[in-house]
Amino acid sequence: MSELVSFGGSGLTKRDARTVSRELSKLDGRGRMEVARIGQEAGLQAERIAAVGYVGKRALHEVAMLSQLEVQLSCLVPSATPRLQGIGDLTALAMAEVVSETVRKVK
Repeated sequence: MSELVSFGGSGLTKRDARTVSRELSKLDGRGRMEVARIGQEAGLQAERIAAVGYVGKRALHEVAMLSQLEVQLSCLVPSATPRLQGIGDLTALAMAEVVSETVRKVK
């Protein structure tokens, strides 16, 4: 930033020029720190998104596999269908709770 201000022929004394240069240098340093903080926060947010996405996708896959097994077993033993559905529903609900807990933890 300090390279944007020319001191030659500006009418500033050497002391004033040094003061201006120091202040511009401080501003530049603060700006760089703020950019670094923003970058770090963006990285953290992206990791949070990745974590929630990973857990959500894994839960979706497991629920699909669970549902498929439930249907297959229901075809083999039709009288077990209500119980299989109950176990499938409880298991799917527990997986949904894990996804929800993950969202809360990474916030």
